Amino acid sequence: MKTPAPAWTCGLALVLLLLLAVLQTTTAQKNDIDIYSLTVDSKVSSRFAHTVVTSRVVNRADTMQEATFQMELPKRAFITNFSMIIDGVTYPGNIKEKAAAQEQYSAAVARGESAGLVKATGRKMEQFQVSVSVAPAAKVTFELVYEELLKRNLGVYELLLKVQPQQLVKHLQMDIHIFEPQGISFLETDSTFMTSELENALTTSQTQTKAHILFKPTLSQQQKSSEQKDTVINGDFIVRYDVNRTLSGGSIQIENGYFVHYFAPEGLPTIPKNVIFVIDKSGSMRGKKIQQTREALIKILDDLSPKDQFNLVPFSEEATQWKPSLVPASAENVKKAKTYAAGIQAQGGTNINSAMLMAVQLLERATREELLPSGSVSLIILLTDGDPTVGETNPETIQRNVQDAIGGQYSLFCLGFGFDVSYAFLERLALDNGGLARRIYEDSDSALQLQDFYQEVANPLLTAVAFEYPSNAVEDVTQDNFRLLFKGSEMVVAGKLRDQSPDVLSAKVSGQLLMQNITFQTESSMAEQEEFQSTKYIFHNFMERLWAYLTIQQLLEQIVSASDAEKQTLKTRALGLSLNYSFVTPLTSMVVTKPEGQEQSQVAEKPVENENRNRNVPLGHSVFRYQDFMGMRRSGMTAAEMLPSFSSRLGPPGPLRPHYSFDSFSNPNLRLRAPVLTSAPSGFDEMLHGVDFKIKETTSTHAPPGELPSPSALTEAPAAILPLPGQSVDRLCVDIEHSQGPMNLLSDPDQGIEVTGHYEIEKAQFSWIEVTFRDPQLQVHATPTRVVVTRNRRNSAYKWKNTLFSVMPGLKMTKDEAGLLLLSSPDKVTIGLLFWDGPGQGLRLLLRDTDRFSSHVGGTLGMPPMALHSGHPQKSPLPSNKQCPEFLCVSRPPCLYPLLIHPLSLRPVLPGCALGAPNRGR
Repeated sequence: MKTPAPAWTCGLALVLLLLLAVLQTTTAQKNDIDIYSLTVDSKVSSRFAHTVVTSRVVNRADTMQEATFQMELPKRAFITNFSMIIDGVTYPGNIKEKAAAQEQYSAAVARGESAGLVKATGRKMEQFQVSVSVAPAAKVTFELVYEELLKRNLGVYELLLKVQPQQLVKHLQMDIHIFEPQGISFLETDSTFMTSELENALTTSQTQTKAHILFKPTLSQQQKSSEQKDTVINGDFIVRYDVNRTLSGGSIQIENGYFVHYFAPEGLPTIPKNVIFVIDKSGSMRGKKIQQTREALIKILDDLSPKDQFNLVPFSEEATQWKPSLVPASAENVKKAKTYAAGIQAQGGTNINSAMLMAVQLLERATREELLPSGSVSLIILLTDGDPTVGETNPETIQRNVQDAIGGQYSLFCLGFGFDVSYAFLERLALDNGGLARRIYEDSDSALQLQDFYQEVANPLLTAVAFEYPSNAVEDVTQDNFRLLFKGSEMVVAGKLRDQSPDVLSAKVSGQLLMQNITFQTESSMAEQEEFQSTKYIFHNFMERLWAYLTIQQLLEQIVSASDAEKQTLKTRALGLSLNYSFVTPLTSMVVTKPEGQEQSQVAEKPVENENRNRNVPLGHSVFRYQDFMGMRRSGMTAAEMLPSFSSRLGPPGPLRPHYSFDSFSNPNLRLRAPVLTSAPSGFDEMLHGVDFKIKETTSTHAPPGELPSPSALTEAPAAILPLPGQSVDRLCVDIEHSQGPMNLLSDPDQGIEVTGHYEIEKAQFSWIEVTFRDPQLQVHATPTRVVVTRNRRNSAYKWKNTLFSVMPGLKMTKDEAGLLLLSSPDKVTIGLLFWDGPGQGLRLLLRDTDRFSSHVGGTLGMPPMALHSGHPQKSPLPSNKQCPEFLCVSRPPCLYPLLIHPLSLRPVLPGCALGAPNRGR
């Protein structure tokens, strides 16, 4: 049987969410069902992903046990096959028309059996689960196959695997092959569970057009520790990449009588846009929702281009407009709009009809009076969290009113906040008017979700895009006309080749750019497609399946906004393709057969987004089970009791290094002891690079060999620890009271690194620290609650407790269970960020490998060495004001903020410091 290939139109974000099969039993039976093999084989061929998950289990108990196969897959993926092999007998899943499977489904429900096998589990995933009884010593093989055309989003494809075996597995393997004829421009991996031991189990290889990622950990690498037999593998594994592209008509690829055409030209200028934000401020938005909406709106306004025009239409029972007409996104107007947005309060009912018509009228008036830039694009972005309750409340009437008013002139994008809104209503409203709908999930990162959506539509490149092919060469072509192309997305067209088609397939892509017609030409030779014959990267008839998948997805979208007369025709065609290519879609079901005597009629159906309404859908399983030294400390454990567990994560003891112990930073009689040699574990102490914080009333002895910085020491630990080459006992003073607002802490143009932060004098801590890299383009924004990583205009939020392991070209980013985030590169300074949540809590900034700073380093913590002075504070005078910049604390000893210079080399002294807690007693 042929297996169809998934496809998607406007964008190219490879979001392959693979969730390694999870075999779960009751607690008592947990060790009876043994997963001895678990593999994921994923082949990504020209953006089309074919994934096979195979799990093999054995019942090691003396009695019958139940084994549960559970995994998660992307919402946009279609299941194509599922089977169980029990004692050599195969029990397949049969895909049928939903109506035909309904009788078996209803009978199972009537018997009280759990008939539904697939359910939505979060933002991007669906969970597939099936259980079967297993005789003693019997073996079962589960195999699930699904396919998806991966969508380009904000310039990247993302392959996400959620790995949750929940036990040690003798043979655990993820094998990912990627083949892109256009060439792979960059490739990076990311993980929330990777450890230094597991890193050795990961191999990545790449050629111009192919990539291979293999993850094959041994049993010992999977273990949390030699004492703990639980698996450490529990979280996400992500592969991100993009392909080479030029300012051309795109890439046409041909295989076995079918073609696919990818179009995302590089180098096009951004078209100015006119955007109206229609913001629900009804009573149901009160609290966190309106707070996050204000936060996101303020950030989005900052991102507007000076060439854009905009306006705000907040609404509850009545709609109001911020300005009587659209205004240019000048710095002054944006500042005023941000002030206005910050004052939006939630109360009253929900009058969507009035608000939408007001937004359209604003655009109509501006168009009529020729106030909009020629060739610009007009967008309306609606955000609401509920159904209409005031004014016109009939959804169908509102849909007609809005569609008639817009008249095909503007694009409407609808954002549904939470699950109290009718997603079907918003989806039809958007699709009727050339846009799309998106659900915004209620969570701590809702503001980031809003910002990310805006980034997807922030940069229009082309309007009225049309694809043309010779009529004697192709047939059954998917959608070939599109209203808008946005930066970072991709348009995809697929079709069949006619029997007597020419040897060369040509294509013309036309569109409008700033009122100018623009045309691209491209062609592809049938003879140049031999690379698609490699079975290592290609699965059977993949392009035909891609065409079928894309056709079905587009038909399902058309059904949403079609008339009753059209719907049946569209459904009939989509159903025929679903059955022919064995896809589980909203129109089909999979009936899973089982051995005689067990439940006979479990049915797998495809959930649809609107079915999740009014559900409190969680974001997924907790991705970690761990102990952290902060939690141990809160539980009353001593440093000695914490050390064995903490040290096991930090690694073995490192080499002997100079350490400095000093008294409390708030002590006006601060003394720097002479260096002593101690042995310290690698990891956290390695980051401190030999600085040992000890708080004692006397200056007697140094810490015992191997002892870590104690929690009490970290209570008064400096906010920044920057060991640098130079003299052994020097200190520098920084008076942060002279630095109101954001500070440039460090900048090195040669390294392409900038560190900024905001220090709150009253709280004596940083409220945020931000690290920006030029190459790769990456920004890390750390606050006491989370870390936000921005790359390719995409935001990813991580809690401090979550671990992270990311490798990208030119940079490695890791975060351990203790919350220490490290940003490192072979030729760059290593930057560390840590949130300490004990007494004296706050963000900590740490630097390592500081001898890699260039001579152009600057910033508050990167000043010239003339600011240094030696000796004890009570014995050596501080530099005069003439010698030091104003920001230095030169007015009274001892320094408000002592800075420790650690000897790392004989190179000339570069500035460095340990930024301490303020001296309350001065």
